[in-house]
This record gives sequence, C-alpha cells and structure tokens, in this order.
Amino acid sequence: MAHALSARAGYRSMEQPEGGTAKVLEHRLMTDYDVHLLMEGKHTRLYEKLGSHPISLDGAEGTSFGLWAPNAKTVSVIGDFNGWDRSAHPLSKRGDYSGLWEGFIPQVGAGALYKYHIVSVFNDYTVDKGDPFARRWEVPPRTASVVWEGGYAWGDDVWMVGRGPKNSQSSAMTMYEVHLGSWRRKEDGSWLGYREIGDQLAAYAIDMGFTHIEFLPLMEHPFYGSWGYQTLGYFAPTSRYGSPEDAMYLVDRLHRSGIGVYLDWVPSHFPGDQHGLSFFDGTHLFEYADPRRGFHPDWKSCIFDFGRNEVRAFLLSSAHFWLDLFHADGLRCDAISSMLYLDYSRQPGEWVANVHGGRENLEAISLLKFLNESVYSACPDVQTVAEESTAWPMVSKPTYTGGLGFGMKWDMGWMHDTLHYYGADPIHRKYHHDELTFSMWYYFTENFILPLSHDEVVHGKGSLLNKLPGDNWQKFANLRLLFGYMYGHPGKKLLFMGGELAEKEEWNHEKALDWRLLGEHANAGVQRWVRDLNRLLRSQPALHELDFAPEGFEWVDFRDSDNSVITFIRRPATGSGMVLVVCNNTPVPRSGYRVGVTVDGEWKELLNSDATEYGGSGVGNLGAVKAEDIPSHGRPYSVAITLPPLGCLFLRPASDSE
Repeated sequence: MAHALSARAGYRSMEQPEGGTAKVLEHRLMTDYDVHLLMEGKHTRLYEKLGSHPISLDGAEGTSFGLWAPNAKTVSVIGDFNGWDRSAHPLSKRGDYSGLWEGFIPQVGAGALYKYHIVSVFNDYTVDKGDPFARRWEVPPRTASVVWEGGYAWGDDVWMVGRGPKNSQSSAMTMYEVHLGSWRRKEDGSWLGYREIGDQLAAYAIDMGFTHIEFLPLMEHPFYGSWGYQTLGYFAPTSRYGSPEDAMYLVDRLHRSGIGVYLDWVPSHFPGDQHGLSFFDGTHLFEYADPRRGFHPDWKSCIFDFGRNEVRAFLLSSAHFWLDLFHADGLRCDAISSMLYLDYSRQPGEWVANVHGGRENLEAISLLKFLNESVYSACPDVQTVAEESTAWPMVSKPTYTGGLGFGMKWDMGWMHDTLHYYGADPIHRKYHHDELTFSMWYYFTENFILPLSHDEVVHGKGSLLNKLPGDNWQKFANLRLLFGYMYGHPGKKLLFMGGELAEKEEWNHEKALDWRLLGEHANAGVQRWVRDLNRLLRSQPALHELDFAPEGFEWVDFRDSDNSVITFIRRPATGSGMVLVVCNNTPVPRSGYRVGVTVDGEWKELLNSDATEYGGSGVGNLGAVKAEDIPSHGRPYSVAITLPPLGCLFLRPASDSE
C-alpha cells in the first residue's frame, strides 16, 4: 500500500487471499550502492530500505520486507495475516554475501502484526524476532512488530526554517527534562497520549519560559521501569502513548509553540529480551560476542559491537531517523563513558585491552566521531549532546581538532560539586567553598550544559528540596538559591520536571508529579522563581551569548569563604549589558556588603530570590543600589549591597539599555 492506514484505524489483521496464502515475490529496496554503504558502515538511511514498507508492486498492494541476518539458514515472515505459519512466507537470501533477506508479500498492509522466524546455520537454532527496523510495535508486554508507513502533515515549517539561531551555542537555552509517562496523568492514573501531552506541555513550557523540552527516551522499550533507557525499538516511538503520527504531533505541537525538542538516544547498550536484538540469528550479531566486551555489568544488558560495520550503519541510521522523520532538534547520547572505556565498571581481568594495550574502545570512538560528522553535515542546525561523566578530553570539540565532535556535554562534575555544597549545613559551607568555584578552573574546556536531571532524584537520593539542609523555610530558600546560582553560572540549563514544583518526594515513574503542591505558597514561589529565571536568561544576552567563552565571565570575588559569598560578572558578546550575580550561601543577612564594579551610577536589582512573591523574607535593596566612588576588588567603584539570607541577586547598571 502506498500509504499506511490512519492512526485512528488501529491495527488491522490481513485476510488470507482466496485459494490460500499469497506467495512471497522477489523484491529489493536495497540497491547495490546501499549494500556497499551498509558493508562499509556508512549508510545513514537504512530505515528507508530495511524493515517493512507498504508499497505497490506491479499494481499489487502489499509490503516489502528486508532483514539483515547473515548467519540465518532460512528466514520467514510470520504474522496475523498467515496465522503465524512459519512456512507460509519465506524470504529470499540475496546472493551477494550481504546477509540480506528480502521479499514482497501481497495483500499485507499497514496494521499487520509480524515477526521474523529465523533458523540459524548453527545447530538449526530457531527464534522468532521482532523487526530491528520496525516503525511501530505492539503495546508492551506484547512483542510483535507492526507494519506501518503512516503519513503526517507537519505544520512546523516556520520553526524548522528558523531554528538554527534558537538552537545555537550562543542562544538562551533552558531545557525542561520530561518523562512522558509521569509528567501528568489522567484522573484514574492511566497515561495521557502523545497528543494530550503535546497540547498541555506546549502551554506549560510557554508559560514557564523554557526554550527546549528534552524527553527521556521515547523509543520503544519492553520494560517501562527502565524509563526508556533499555531501548529495543530504535526506529519506533513507544506505542504506550499512541501511534507514530501521534508522537509526531507532540513534536510538531511544541515546534509550533516555539519550543525545541531534544530526544534521549541510547547507542551504548540494549536489553537482552529474546524478541529483540540479542543473539539475533543464532550468533552475537549486534553485540560483542566476548562478554568482557559485550555484556554490561551495571545494567545487565548487551553492548553493541561498535567495530562491526553493519551495526555502525544501524546506529547511524537510527540517529538520522529521529532527526529526519521526527524533526528532533538534538540528540542527547546516553552513557557515552561506558562506550569510551573498555574497563568501564569492570575489575582487572574482566576486560580486554585494545590493539595497543590501552583501555580506550577505539571502535566506539571512531563511531562517535563519524556519527557527529554525519549529523552536522546533514543537519547543521541541530545539536548532539554527550552524557560523559569522566574527564575524557575534547568531547564537545570538532573532530578535525581531535575531539569527539559533540556540540555540547553535560557537566556532571558541576552537578556533583554543587549538590554536595548545597547539601552541607551553611555553617560548614566555608570549608567547601572550592566546590562552588572549582568549575571555573576547567569550564571553558568544553561546551557545557548544567544538568539537574532525573538521575539526581531517584534510587533513594530524594528530591532536590529534601537534599537541602535546614528547616522548611531554609530548604525552600536553599532551593531558590541553588537555581539562582545555576542560572547565573555559564552554560546551558537543564532541569528535570518537578524541580520547579519543589517536589517533596523523589520522582516515581509510576505516578504523575504532585501538581497539588502549587496550592502551597512556598512551592508556587519556587515555580514563579524558575519562571522568572527563564525569562531573565532569555532577556539578558549576558546570561547566554558567551556561555562557552571565557570573555563572558569574570570573577569579582571568589575568595570570601568566611562569609560563603561569591560574586561574578556575566558579559554579552558585544556592547553593554553586563549582569552582576551575588550569592549569599548562609542564612545570615548582610548589610552594606561591598562589591567592586566598573560602572558608576545606579545598579538595578533585576531579580532577588528572597522576594516575598517567591516565598522569601523580603530582604533586599528596594529595587536598586547606587555605586560609590570607593574602589574595591580592583575596580574603581563599588556598591554596598544588602544580601538576603540564603539569597541570590541579579543586578545590572541602570545606564545600560534594556
């Protein structure tokens, strides 16, 4: 069929043709050049050729099937259209040593359920496998693939044409990290669909001032409790929330609201469920065969064979699929450290060195470099982001300079140091002052995103609010201070859902966020503070234009550990508009705290985390302070500021244009 059934039509079982089962016709979507690129590991559009594709062949409607299974003796398509008969529809093996099996089955169309029955050349091992390139799967725990080739009429042309500047490294970027199944739910506790969430999330992101949504993996995964990080459907959005077209609507709706969309993508490992990729054709086809390389001890999952060209093409094609067909603005690549190091989470004797005797996975490094080169060549207005938790150099630097080629990298060091600092009782913070300032010693070696992500509010770690010390008032003040420091610090911002609500319990993927908390003044105040921080970040070029350049940051005083106060300046790329950031990290108000400045005249207080509308005590500077002709901190002028308890202030010269 030239076009798939609409999403509303649901799954459709195919009837047998009169006179028996239709035969499989010879048919190839893969050209010889496609095969060449596949075997070179450089094919980035395999999703157009392999898998199931409803088409019309010589006037007959049906579906083309294509599978890579080089160690299979026979492959047949089984499904609801042939009663799951393993002998009804055998595919033909391509005779060019490519390992491809192909064929066209008439009268099989969109909505048909299917798997591949594989008989291996090794000991006649048999298994029924889902399609690695399936565009849709049954709702878990059911495991069949679904023939699907639906169409969607995108309405985000304006966004796609103009997204480059909004997605650039000099843009204001505040990312809201979302787990789709637990952001909001229906009253009965069941999941909302992609379309319902799209409408609600777009309105919320606009109201809160977030520029981008980053979704935990939307790709199909058998175990809901993995949050999507145990991916099996590398070319299909999870069917838990609707059809692929519904998922496209979610992205489209956000784009039409001016909100960018980043997708978590997992090239590092995959689960070993029998219907999935593991031991696919009776051999370790997608994963390394040696468990010292192919089995992940932390996640009990399989590790891709990054040196096998066909596997590289599979992963490259998956990345491009989400950028091409789902209009993603960026891919956040999960667990990159586990790919880079052969000894990751392994003891001596549990890993195999590379050809030079080192611990680096040279094959994974090569793949990541080529991935980034291919993505930025095809889509120069997107970003790739690495979750890399070690000190691997030049992760976010171009490959031509020796880097891995990612656009940005999560700053896990900043996250750990910052949460440890703010988790300490304020009376002890002066002994941990370097944890707050250390990031600036290395900061401009990478293009960093500052993450307060889902990983920090699970597995007994508690919510952000409950990581913080003191009584209830101090906990909320500390949380506002933490967010203020984060937004003042160079780097793009990422906040996991619920942080802005000051959730009291750690995240639970089995239920929605506790939106009732907004009935409390303190919680509503934190939400209002995050909303105003987002708007401030977007309105002040100094707070985003030079996030990755040392010219955009200047310490005023990082030595005042006795008072646990830090002061610094953020500067824009050109012209005036500097912003002074002051953080008082103790509950002691300080009057007349002198800070050196280079601009005379009045300094306007842009934001104060202790304002009463945020749930604070109202200590501040009545909207402005006046610079005096008193040198301080090596500067010709200074301002005497009233520092609120556990407070963060943003100020700028009133003489600068708005």
